[in-house]
Amino acid sequence: SFSCPVQHVLTQTEFYQRVERLQEGSGQFMFDFDGDEIFHVDLNRTETVWHLPEFGQFTSFEAQGALQNMAVGKQNLDIMIKRSNRSQGTIVPPEVTLFPKHQAELEKPNILTCYVDKFWPPIVSITWMKNGQEVTDGVLQTVYYPRNDNTFRMFSYLLFVPMQGDMFDCKVEHWGLPNAIWKNWEPSLPVPDSESTETLVCALGLAVGIVGIVGGTVLIIKAMKMNNARNRRDPL
Repeated sequence: SFSCPVQHVLTQTEFYQRVERLQEGSGQFMFDFDGDEIFHVDLNRTETVWHLPEFGQFTSFEAQGALQNMAVGKQNLDIMIKRSNRSQGTIVPPEVTLFPKHQAELEKPNILTCYVDKFWPPIVSITWMKNGQEVTDGVLQTVYYPRNDNTFRMFSYLLFVPMQGDMFDCKVEHWGLPNAIWKNWEPSLPVPDSESTETLVCALGLAVGIVGIVGGTVLIIKAMKMNNARNRRDPL
Protein backbone atom coordinates (compact mmCIF):
# COMPACT_ATOMS: atom_id res chain seq x y z
CA SER A 1 0.00 0.00 0.00
CA PHE A 2 1.05 3.57 -0.58
CA SER A 3 0.44 6.49 1.74
CA CYS A 4 1.56 10.08 1.81
CA PRO A 5 1.63 12.50 4.74
CA VAL A 6 -1.24 14.99 4.93
CA GLN A 7 0.01 18.53 5.33
CA HIS A 8 -3.24 20.49 5.29
CA VAL A 9 -6.91 19.62 5.77
CA LEU A 10 -9.98 21.54 4.59
CA THR A 11 -13.03 20.39 6.55
CA GLN A 12 -16.74 20.94 6.00
CA THR A 13 -18.72 20.41 9.19
CA GLU A 14 -22.49 20.35 9.35
CA PHE A 15 -25.01 18.84 11.73
CA TYR A 16 -28.66 19.00 12.61
CA GLN A 17 -29.94 18.01 16.05
CA ARG A 18 -33.19 18.09 17.97
CA VAL A 19 -34.03 18.27 21.66
CA GLU A 20 -36.82 15.70 21.92
CA ARG A 21 -38.42 16.93 25.12
CA LEU A 22 -38.61 20.47 23.72
CA GLN A 23 -39.10 19.49 20.08
CA GLU A 24 -36.57 22.17 19.15
CA GLY A 25 -34.09 21.70 16.34
CA SER A 26 -30.78 23.43 15.66
CA GLY A 27 -27.87 22.99 13.31
CA GLN A 28 -24.55 24.35 12.14
CA PHE A 29 -22.68 24.66 8.86
CA MET A 30 -19.03 25.70 8.69
CA PHE A 31 -15.70 25.29 6.90
CA ASP A 32 -12.30 25.23 8.57
CA PHE A 33 -8.71 24.91 7.41
CA ASP A 34 -6.33 22.98 9.66
CA GLY A 35 -8.71 23.53 12.57
CA ASP A 36 -9.09 27.29 12.05
CA GLU A 37 -12.52 28.55 11.02
CA ILE A 38 -12.88 30.04 7.55
CA PHE A 39 -16.59 30.81 7.75
CA HIS A 40 -19.89 29.60 9.12
CA VAL A 41 -23.44 30.24 8.00
CA ASP A 42 -25.87 32.10 10.25
CA LEU A 43 -28.88 29.87 9.61
CA ASN A 44 -31.35 32.34 11.10
CA ARG A 45 -30.21 35.24 8.92
CA THR A 46 -29.24 33.08 5.92
CA GLU A 47 -25.90 34.85 5.91
CA THR A 48 -22.31 33.73 5.39
CA VAL A 49 -20.14 34.96 8.29
CA TRP A 50 -16.43 35.05 7.48
CA HIS A 51 -14.06 34.52 10.39
CA LEU A 52 -11.93 37.31 8.93
CA PRO A 53 -13.72 39.82 6.66
CA GLU A 54 -10.76 39.70 4.25
CA PHE A 55 -11.62 36.09 3.36
CA GLY A 56 -14.80 37.27 1.66
CA GLN A 57 -12.76 39.38 -0.76
CA PHE A 58 -11.15 36.32 -2.34
CA THR A 59 -14.04 33.87 -2.51
CA SER A 60 -17.76 33.52 -1.81
CA PHE A 61 -20.28 31.02 -0.50
CA GLU A 62 -24.02 31.00 -1.09
CA ALA A 63 -25.68 30.69 2.32
CA GLN A 64 -28.84 29.22 0.77
CA GLY A 65 -26.89 26.04 0.07
CA ALA A 66 -26.36 25.52 3.80
CA LEU A 67 -30.12 25.77 4.41
CA GLN A 68 -30.73 23.08 1.81
CA ASN A 69 -28.20 20.84 3.57
CA MET A 70 -29.97 21.47 6.89
CA ALA A 71 -33.29 20.40 5.36
CA VAL A 72 -31.71 17.14 4.17
CA GLY A 73 -30.10 16.66 7.58
CA LYS A 74 -33.47 17.09 9.30
CA GLN A 75 -35.05 14.41 7.11
CA ASN A 76 -32.15 12.03 7.72
CA LEU A 77 -32.37 12.65 11.47
CA ASP A 78 -36.06 11.73 11.53
CA ILE A 79 -35.30 8.47 9.72
CA MET A 80 -32.39 7.57 12.01
CA ILE A 81 -34.39 8.35 15.17
CA LYS A 82 -37.08 5.88 14.10
CA ARG A 83 -34.57 3.21 13.11
CA SER A 84 -32.67 3.51 16.40
CA ASN A 85 -35.88 3.35 18.46
CA ARG A 86 -35.04 6.83 19.80
CA SER A 87 -31.92 5.60 21.58
CA GLN A 88 -29.64 8.41 22.76
CA GLY A 89 -25.94 8.75 22.10
CA THR A 90 -23.35 8.83 24.87
CA ILE A 91 -23.24 12.24 26.55
CA VAL A 92 -19.73 13.58 27.20
CA PRO A 93 -19.35 16.43 29.74
CA PRO A 94 -17.00 19.31 28.93
CA GLU A 95 -13.66 20.36 30.34
CA VAL A 96 -13.39 24.09 31.09
CA THR A 97 -10.33 26.36 31.26
CA LEU A 98 -10.31 30.10 32.01
CA PHE A 99 -7.31 32.32 31.23
CA PRO A 100 -6.39 35.90 30.16
CA LYS A 101 -4.74 36.77 26.85
CA HIS A 102 -2.12 38.99 28.54
CA GLN A 103 -0.82 39.38 32.05
CA ALA A 104 -3.24 41.69 33.83
CA GLU A 105 -2.20 45.33 34.18
CA LEU A 106 -4.27 47.96 35.94
CA GLU A 107 -6.65 49.83 33.59
CA LYS A 108 -5.18 48.20 30.44
CA PRO A 109 -7.72 46.41 28.14
CA ASN A 110 -7.43 42.63 28.13
CA ILE A 111 -9.37 39.53 27.02
CA LEU A 112 -10.53 36.60 29.15
CA THR A 113 -10.99 33.28 27.34
CA CYS A 114 -13.33 30.56 28.56
CA TYR A 115 -12.32 27.40 26.68
CA VAL A 116 -14.92 24.62 26.72
CA ASP A 117 -13.53 21.37 25.33
CA LYS A 118 -14.32 17.68 24.64
CA PHE A 119 -18.11 17.68 24.96
CA TRP A 120 -21.06 16.07 23.19
CA PRO A 121 -23.72 16.88 22.12
CA PRO A 122 -22.92 20.40 20.87
CA ILE A 123 -25.38 22.15 23.16
CA VAL A 124 -23.73 24.27 25.83
CA SER A 125 -24.55 27.45 27.74
CA ILE A 126 -21.76 29.87 28.71
CA THR A 127 -22.43 32.79 31.06
CA TRP A 128 -19.98 35.48 32.17
CA MET A 129 -20.13 37.04 35.64
CA LYS A 130 -18.31 40.07 37.03
CA ASN A 131 -18.42 40.63 40.78
CA GLY A 132 -21.47 38.37 40.99
CA GLN A 133 -23.42 40.13 38.20
CA GLU A 134 -24.05 38.72 34.72
CA VAL A 135 -22.12 40.44 31.92
CA THR A 136 -23.26 40.61 28.29
CA ASP A 137 -21.34 43.61 26.94
CA GLY A 138 -17.99 42.73 25.39
CA VAL A 139 -18.84 39.01 25.08
CA LEU A 140 -17.92 37.14 21.88
CA GLN A 141 -18.51 33.45 21.24
CA THR A 142 -17.43 31.06 18.50
CA VAL A 143 -19.44 28.34 16.83
CA TYR A 144 -18.89 24.69 17.77
CA TYR A 145 -15.55 23.42 16.46
CA PRO A 146 -15.31 19.68 15.74
CA ARG A 147 -12.58 17.46 17.17
CA ASN A 148 -11.13 14.28 15.70
CA ASP A 149 -12.80 12.18 18.42
CA ASN A 150 -16.28 13.42 17.33
CA THR A 151 -16.65 15.72 20.33
CA PHE A 152 -16.68 19.52 20.13
CA ARG A 153 -14.95 22.58 21.53
CA MET A 154 -15.96 26.22 21.85
CA PHE A 155 -14.40 29.53 22.87
CA SER A 156 -16.11 32.40 24.67
CA TYR A 157 -14.32 35.74 25.08
CA LEU A 158 -14.85 38.64 27.46
CA LEU A 159 -13.29 42.03 26.74
CA PHE A 160 -12.50 43.77 30.02
CA VAL A 161 -10.35 46.39 31.75
CA PRO A 162 -8.68 45.09 34.95
CA MET A 163 -9.48 47.05 38.10
CA GLN A 164 -8.48 46.44 41.71
CA GLY A 165 -10.95 44.16 43.48
CA ASP A 166 -12.67 42.78 40.34
CA MET A 167 -13.60 39.09 40.21
CA PHE A 168 -14.72 37.19 37.10
CA ASP A 169 -16.52 33.86 36.63
CA CYS A 170 -17.26 31.70 33.61
CA LYS A 171 -20.33 29.50 34.16
CA VAL A 172 -20.75 26.49 31.84
CA GLU A 173 -23.88 24.33 31.65
CA HIS A 174 -24.20 21.08 29.68
CA TRP A 175 -26.38 17.97 29.72
CA GLY A 176 -23.44 15.88 30.89
CA LEU A 177 -22.96 17.96 34.06
CA PRO A 178 -25.03 17.37 37.21
CA ASN A 179 -24.25 20.98 38.15
CA ALA A 180 -22.82 23.92 36.26
CA ILE A 181 -19.03 24.34 36.17
CA TRP A 182 -17.83 27.65 37.62
CA LYS A 183 -14.33 28.86 36.78
CA ASN A 184 -13.08 31.87 38.73
CA TRP A 185 -10.38 34.38 37.83
CA GLU A 186 -9.12 37.40 39.74
CA PRO A 187 -6.50 39.76 38.28
CA SER A 188 -3.22 39.66 40.19
CA LEU A 189 -2.35 43.32 39.76
CA PRO A 190 1.09 44.68 40.73
CA VAL A 191 1.13 47.70 43.04
CA PRO A 192 1.81 50.87 40.98
CA ASP A 193 5.24 52.50 41.48
CA SER A 194 3.71 55.66 42.94
CA GLU A 195 1.89 53.64 45.61
CA SER A 196 5.05 51.66 46.36
CA THR A 197 7.02 54.88 46.79
CA GLU A 198 4.36 56.39 49.03
CA THR A 199 4.28 53.21 51.12
CA LEU A 200 8.08 53.22 51.45
CA VAL A 201 8.17 56.90 52.46
CA CYS A 202 5.38 56.30 54.96
CA ALA A 203 7.23 53.29 56.41
CA LEU A 204 10.48 55.27 56.67
CA GLY A 205 8.65 58.16 58.31
CA LEU A 206 7.05 55.80 60.81
CA ALA A 207 10.42 54.17 61.55
CA VAL A 208 12.08 57.57 62.10
CA GLY A 209 9.19 58.59 64.33
CA ILE A 210 9.55 55.43 66.43
CA VAL A 211 13.32 55.95 66.73
CA GLY A 212 12.68 59.56 67.78
CA ILE A 213 10.18 58.46 70.42
CA VAL A 214 12.56 55.80 71.75
CA GLY A 215 15.48 58.25 71.74
CA GLY A 216 13.42 60.89 73.51
CA THR A 217 12.25 58.38 76.10
CA VAL A 218 15.83 57.27 76.79
CA LEU A 219 16.97 60.89 77.23
CA ILE A 220 14.08 61.62 79.59
CA ILE A 221 14.90 58.54 81.68
CA LYS A 222 18.58 59.51 81.81
CA ALA A 223 17.70 63.07 82.83
CA MET A 224 15.41 61.79 85.56
CA LYS A 225 18.17 59.50 86.89
CA MET A 226 20.68 62.36 86.87
CA ASN A 227 18.25 64.60 88.79
CA ASN A 228 17.61 61.86 91.34
CA ALA A 229 21.36 61.36 91.84
CA ARG A 230 21.94 65.11 92.25
CA ASN A 231 19.11 65.34 94.75
CA ARG A 232 20.67 62.58 96.86
CA ARG A 233 24.06 64.35 96.89
CA ASP A 234 22.67 67.82 97.63
CA PRO A 235 19.76 67.50 100.02
CA LEU A 236 17.85 70.67 100.81
